[in-house]
Amino acid sequence: MTQIMNDVELKAAVVDELDWTPSVNSAQIGVAVSNGVVTLAGEVGSYPEKRDAERAALRVRGVTAVAEEITVRSIFADVGDVHIAHKASAALEQAVDVPPDQVKVEVHDHTITLSGHVAWQFQRAAAYRSVRFLKGVTDVVNAIIIQPAVSTDDVKDAISTAIVRSAQHEGDGITVVADGDGAVTLTGNVHSWAERRQSEHTAWSARGVTSVTNKLRVHN
Repeated sequence: MTQIMNDVELKAAVVDELDWTPSVNSAQIGVAVSNGVVTLAGEVGSYPEKRDAERAALRVRGVTAVAEEITVRSIFADVGDVHIAHKASAALEQAVDVPPDQVKVEVHDHTITLSGHVAWQFQRAAAYRSVRFLKGVTDVVNAIIIQPAVSTDDVKDAISTAIVRSAQHEGDGITVVADGDGAVTLTGNVHSWAERRQSEHTAWSARGVTSVTNKLRVHN
């Protein structure tokens, strides 16, 4: 039987995981825990470091959610928005898994906003990956829209089958609902945050999915 950690023990585990993550300066990040929900606060030097800190907290068993309140104080603050926009546009053009001329980029106050239309989630994710490590970037807003291309029943059946097929979990406790616009909702219970995240990733992999609402509850 798995022992459930209290908030004090969970906080210590999250702090240890942040210390263990080489891409994160854990000394700059404060951790608070309430009923399994972790709040991260402080300042970091780059947007990727911010994301790595959040992922590190989510890796800890017993964490049910993460509220991320970290501020990016970029060490490349002298890099202007125009320079970032040029670099982002070039990065999108060089990415072989981003459809040409379908993704637009805007930059304001060091925040990149991606927009446009693609057919698959992996293309949307590829556009995000291509710009997130650029110098001077403090945040990335991915507003790219996925255009649905298949029927509701096909989406639901494909996701349900893929979840059961996954080695991460049995999938018996997960219900998949899809509407005509490609919006998918996952409900039910899973045993870990990794299982919850894998279920969402599986749902996004189906053709025609435009959004995924993950309502899966983590029961340790």
